[in-house]
Amino acid sequence: MELIEKAIAFENRKMRFPTTSDRIMAAREAKELILSLNEIYKKNKDTKIMDVMKRLTVIKQRIEKRLKGKPLTS
Repeated sequence: MELIEKAIAFENRKMRFPTTSDRIMAAREAKELILSLNEIYKKNKDTKIMDVMKRLTVIKQRIEKRLKGKPLTS
């Protein structure tokens, strides 16, 4: 289960991305991990995998929220 270990390592990494390209790469990596874990989850139905996917999704959403920025108001 090296994929789960990779996901946990991503989760424990510092989430400081100084540049936009770093944020984009992190969001893509999170998405890739989530989709890969989902394929395993479809076969096993293991709750630990689902928990990891949920945590990664929260991280990915935070990164994407930061990428979109604040909405412009008039």
